[in-house]
Amino acid sequence: MSTDRIITLHGEDELVQRAGHLFLASREEFLVAAADLMTWSAGVNAAFREGKRPRVVPGLTMRKLYSRRALADPESLRRLRRIAASGIEVRISDGPIAREAIVIDRRTAILAGAPVRGVRAYTVVHTPEVVEGVRSLFRATWEGATGLADCAAPPPALTDRARAILRTLAAGHTDEAGARLLGVSLRTYRRRVAELMAALGAGSRFQAGLLARGLLDGEAGPDGPR
Repeated sequence: MSTDRIITLHGEDELVQRAGHLFLASREEFLVAAADLMTWSAGVNAAFREGKRPRVVPGLTMRKLYSRRALADPESLRRLRRIAASGIEVRISDGPIAREAIVIDRRTAILAGAPVRGVRAYTVVHTPEVVEGVRSLFRATWEGATGLADCAAPPPALTDRARAILRTLAAGHTDEAGARLLGVSLRTYRRRVAELMAALGAGSRFQAGLLARGLLDGEAGPDGPR
C-alpha cells in the first residue's frame, strides 16, 4: 500500500532501504516506543551504520520507551544501560506499549505491525495529524514511565501460582474474589499477594495491578499467550 503520505514496508531490509534516510535526517527529536529490544534495534542500527552517523548528535533529543519485556534478562538490562550511557534517555512503562512506533522531528511516524510468519510490516506516515497523535500518545506514556536507573533488576521469574495471582490483580478482583478463584483461604491469598508485591517492588495493589498487566503481556507471543 502506498500513498503520498502513507507507505507500508515489509521487513527490516526494506525498512532500512526505503526509510533509513529518515532516521539519518533526524535533527531535533527521535522518539522510540517498543515492547522490547527486538522491534527496532536491527533496522535502526543498520541505518545509522550505513549512514556512518552517530546516533546521538548535538541538539537531538533521543528518547526510548520500553515495556518491562525489555527487562526480561540481565543481558537486556546491560544493553539498556549501554544505550542510556550513550546519551539516550530511557524509560520503562509498567503497562504494555499501546503502539510500537518511531517519531522523527514531529514530521514522520513509523508504526510497527505484529510479525506475520516472522516478518513485520512497517507503516511510514507523514500526515501531520496522525504524527502528532502518535507523538502525544508517546509523551503521555513517557510521563508515567519509570527511569531506567530505578529499574535495577529484571522482573522475577513467575511460577504458575504467581501468574494466577497476577491475573486476579490485573483484573481488579477483590481479595475475597481472588481467594475464591484460586481456591485458597482469604488469609493465604493475602499472604501470597504480599509476597508477590514485595518481589515486584510494588508499593500498592494498584501498582501491582499495573505491573501484572505488563508482565503478563510480556509473556504473550505473536500468536497470543504462551
